[in-house]
Amino acid sequence: MKISVCVDALYFGKDIYSGLEEIKSCGYNKFEIWCWWDKDIDRLAELKDRLGMELTACCTKFISLVDPGQREEYIQGLRESIAAAKKLGCKMLITQVGNDTGKSREEQHKALVEGLKACVPILEESDMTLIMEPLNTRVDHQGYYLWSSDEGFQIIDEVDSPNVKLLYDIYHQQIMEGDLLRRIIPNISKIGHFHAAGNPGRNELYYGELDYRRIFEEIDETSFSGYAGYEYFPKEPVTEGLMRTKAEIER
Repeated sequence: MKISVCVDALYFGKDIYSGLEEIKSCGYNKFEIWCWWDKDIDRLAELKDRLGMELTACCTKFISLVDPGQREEYIQGLRESIAAAKKLGCKMLITQVGNDTGKSREEQHKALVEGLKACVPILEESDMTLIMEPLNTRVDHQGYYLWSSDEGFQIIDEVDSPNVKLLYDIYHQQIMEGDLLRRIIPNISKIGHFHAAGNPGRNELYYGELDYRRIFEEIDETSFSGYAGYEYFPKEPVTEGLMRTKAEIER
């Protein structure tokens, strides 16, 4: 499994720029971020190039896709995010979909599909991939619309574009659905990226109930060629956790 490290998670509330150097020292050359708009893009671009690192993914602006009244604002945010991503050499954008508006699931599902379809020409023109993320609503994201990977895969089918895929967050989906591999393996062509954290706690991968070594081995047997992003909140010093994860899970 190819790995990227989410510096905003592992260095939450800390200096991500020095964090990049620590990640590099552990042997990781790929990283991802959440928001680009709260960072010094020029500084980040210079640092990653100097370290010989690659940004695998960052977020587009957090504007609702399930509210059609915000669609134009969403598309404008997407255009701005594409411009920032290109400065950073990044070709994949993470999108959340917004909180439940209170309208029927059918109406919100339709708005989400139509909103993503409206993005496709922009993504094709810029050679970008947009990855849509279901989140858990039981622990971390109460009120969020899209919690089901099953519905997520259905949406990917309806949008029907190679430029729109699912971000399958193993931590979130273990909380909401479980039965992970029987969902992941048959739908692997619809997945553009994975996120990983231990459950419960959202800490290092070796804490909790998930056998990540086995999960990664199963994914490696498929056609998947993307990355799994480590997106957890460390219980231990970052470098110690990364080196232990490398030894126990990635081998």
